[in-house]
Amino acid sequence: MIEMTLGKMRDSSVLLTAKEVLHIVNGRKKEEVGYFVPAAFGEEFEAFLQQTGERRKRTLLDRIARAQREDPIGDGAVGDHLGAG
Repeated sequence: MIEMTLGKMRDSSVLLTAKEVLHIVNGRKKEEVGYFVPAAFGEEFEAFLQQTGERRKRTLLDRIARAQREDPIGDGAVGDHLGAG
């Protein structure tokens, strides 16, 4: 991984010839800005993003299931709509 400042990123030839992931840093504030992933890593990176998204969804669904288990709606409760005749 190569570290680059925002100032160096203005040179488009750097982006077009990049063969490694670029770690982008704001040179003035010394803060991390993000990463640039070259097209050569596109397929691998997209697969990584898909796995990460699925993991987030699974975690959220687990939290929802746990919350429903801890606070179940009983028969005849408001919002149940079952057994109402």
